Amino acid sequence: MAVYRGFDQRELDREYSPSSKVADFDAELGAYAAESRRALRELPGHRELRYGPDAPELIDFFPAARTGAPLHVFVHGGFWQELGKEDSAFPALDLVPLGTSFAAVGYGLAPHWTLERIVEQTTSAVRWLVDHAAELGADPERIVLSGSSAGAHLAASALLDGRLRGRIRGAALLSGVYDLEPVALSYVNQPLGLDADRARRLSPLHAGAAALAGLPPVVLALGEHETDEFGRQQARFAEALREAGVPVHELLVGGRNHFDLVFDLGKVGTVLGAAVEALWRS
Repeated sequence: MAVYRGFDQRELDREYSPSSKVADFDAELGAYAAESRRALRELPGHRELRYGPDAPELIDFFPAARTGAPLHVFVHGGFWQELGKEDSAFPALDLVPLGTSFAAVGYGLAPHWTLERIVEQTTSAVRWLVDHAAELGADPERIVLSGSSAGAHLAASALLDGRLRGRIRGAALLSGVYDLEPVALSYVNQPLGLDADRARRLSPLHAGAAALAGLPPVVLALGEHETDEFGRQQARFAEALREAGVPVHELLVGGRNHFDLVFDLGKVGTVLGAAVEALWRS
């Protein structure tokens, strides 16, 4: 029996299981943790910053050597129920030596936290970093927001916050989920508990042209080895952004998958790294 767009339940679950496209899922996540530990060990000046009163409301901040540097803010994935900021420091290994400060956002995970609260936490963290950028030695006029997978959904949701309008230079959204309707029909929903109304309300794709209009330039990137649904999600969000007049740079990155694409965020000489760097100059 079809559950969504002609997919039966097994097929839909597979489409929203990006691990089905990689040989060793544990190794992919292990690389996040190992490289993040290396960043914490090797990069000077790391600080854990609190942006709210609840336990998960923390940021790992890695300053650039000079003041007035750009700031790259990263929101991790994990389908709103896995990973943490401690697994998300690894892009700093590339960005900080290039003269960019880096912040990894922590937030609560489902099922302990509702998706509404997770969106609120992430948005609050981004606002806190924007408000305190100058105090942290970063340039408040050159802040780029990025996120991977569920983190791309959260970053896109933060961009829609009116208090951040005109304060983010650009965004890089990787392998994102922008329409939660199929998520609510899949195995991913078990800890989230979304119904159809909440799924639509929490979907950046359905925010409407008026809400999307005026967003900063957006890079949308996808790995070559992803399921078709992640490709469709990106294509639909790119179309909605363009219809709202938002500059969009769409990428399909050869040789990369849903998990390792993020390693290119700050790498010189990669297609994604070049597109992110260009956001500073947009």
